[in-house]
Amino acid sequence: MQYVDPNLPRHLFGWHSSRLGLDMPIVSYGDKGHPLLLFPTAAADLLENERFFLIKSIEPLIFAGKVRVFCIDSINRHAWMNDDLHPLEMARRQALYSAYVEEEVVPHIRRQCGEDVRIATSGASFGAFHAANALFRRPDLFDCLIAMSGFFDLQPGYTEGHQSDNIYYNNPVAYLTNLNGPNLEKLRTECQIHIVTGRGAYEAPHKSEQLAQVLSSREIPHNLDMWGYDVNHDWPWWRRMLPHYIGERVGW
Repeated sequence: MQYVDPNLPRHLFGWHSSRLGLDMPIVSYGDKGHPLLLFPTAAADLLENERFFLIKSIEPLIFAGKVRVFCIDSINRHAWMNDDLHPLEMARRQALYSAYVEEEVVPHIRRQCGEDVRIATSGASFGAFHAANALFRRPDLFDCLIAMSGFFDLQPGYTEGHQSDNIYYNNPVAYLTNLNGPNLEKLRTECQIHIVTGRGAYEAPHKSEQLAQVLSSREIPHNLDMWGYDVNHDWPWWRRMLPHYIGERVGW
């Protein structure tokens, strides 16, 4: 089965990340346009968004040169979704993953798209958490968030009440509450933040509302978009959300 048009520019690359101790592949779609780092859901790999036709849903926008997409692996199976680990070790591995994104993936994308370019982030479900964490940690590197059907607070379920710097600085609801300085100013003036969720089966709209409340308390502009009660936590809806936002809302 072909998941994308054979004429779509598609490049598979990768390297061994010494900080993660893993071979980490990366795939890109398109050859021009605003760069978008698209995270997978749950414990999935870099090709999940292709296999579930999320890439296909934005193919016309990629062909048109509006967006160039980069997808990477999740390490959730080595961190938050590995029940054999203590939460503090899960958080340590999350911190390494964040450093991998910021210090390895971003330079790779910039070599492809321009040394000073800032990158959009997106993902669904657990991917929305990673996309949001990337932008909120480093708005100097990232400029737009499209978070679909996500959650944004690791407490208490994943951390089991434990605290550490690795938890705090990778938990958006926590560190945004106390954020100050240049990053706060960038979030207020130089970023687009779109939080999109359904209200149907297996969705958790209160988690998107929680993030929106924190952003409002810090006077960070954002768009909370609550779709209908028929909108479930599933790929057919994410295949509608992402092209809607890239095609009509972000203004690239």
